[in-house]
Amino acid sequence: MIPCTSFTVPFFWARVAIVRRISLIRSIRPVWDGNEVWLLAAGGTLYFAFPLLYASAFSGFYLPLMIVLWLLIARGISLELRSHMPVGVWRDLLGGLFAFSSTLLPVFFGAALANVIRGVPLHQDGYFFLPLWTNFQVGTLPGILDWYTVLRGVLALVALSTHGALWISLKTGGEVEQRARVTVSRLWWLLILLTPLSLVATMAVRPTSLQNYLASPVSFIIPLIIIGSLVGIRYFNHRSLALQGFLSSSAFLFFMLAGATFGLYPSLMPSSTPGIADLTVDRCISGIHTLSVGLVWWGFGMLLAVGYFVLVYTMFRGKVDMKEAAD
Repeated sequence: MIPCTSFTVPFFWARVAIVRRISLIRSIRPVWDGNEVWLLAAGGTLYFAFPLLYASAFSGFYLPLMIVLWLLIARGISLELRSHMPVGVWRDLLGGLFAFSSTLLPVFFGAALANVIRGVPLHQDGYFFLPLWTNFQVGTLPGILDWYTVLRGVLALVALSTHGALWISLKTGGEVEQRARVTVSRLWWLLILLTPLSLVATMAVRPTSLQNYLASPVSFIIPLIIIGSLVGIRYFNHRSLALQGFLSSSAFLFFMLAGATFGLYPSLMPSSTPGIADLTVDRCISGIHTLSVGLVWWGFGMLLAVGYFVLVYTMFRGKVDMKEAAD
């Protein structure tokens, strides 16, 4: 009986772990690749609406963009091939690759946004180049990574991890849902710490970031909504209201981006070089004819994308079937 038990218990826990991973993968498989369509949509929008910004950003951020591209490729390959690999060691390797690439992606996205907020060393022609890092200081010769951009990258990682855990709690049940809720509760405290810390760091790095808010006091509703969304995440997660918690997290992410955008306006790419003007909306925007033609095709493409998302989220609404995951 003892040998039988000693073999059965590890097998049972291994099976539980496998079912947990399968349920997680099934919760994101219908939507993960479609979500990345918005990255292409953002690049296409920049291309036809703000060509100078597109050219400047994609040349200056060439190295991190290549890293992001490789991380997206690794993420896609690992997720798709994992289900076709019967050998355990390969499945574990691909699972680790998926976790590695999925962790670094939000860090680089957060660091990229932080570079825009901090400013980049623009040349007279509107172009620039940034190495991956220099001395990790914010100054006249910055790199992609410094103390400020790393801070914002960690904030992005925590925020998107919280968002992902709320999605898991929305789409799964049982033990997986409970573990996701516990994860949200733990990450929430980091989010509460990092959000005001990043705001203070932003004001230190870019003292003019509050000018638009002070000029239009009604805009302070943005940070109030951010605070309310943080409270909502905690409140709804504690009461097992997964959909409301997920929507609160969505509001937090949206208004964090909206707040940063409003603080920068009308600059699209601030300059950290003395005497060199920022890339502003007026300086970068395309001509009337280009915008008119592009708006038609852009609108048509957005309708297709939105229709696709409505269809996918409608077809795969509800929780993952845990019985199918266990089979």
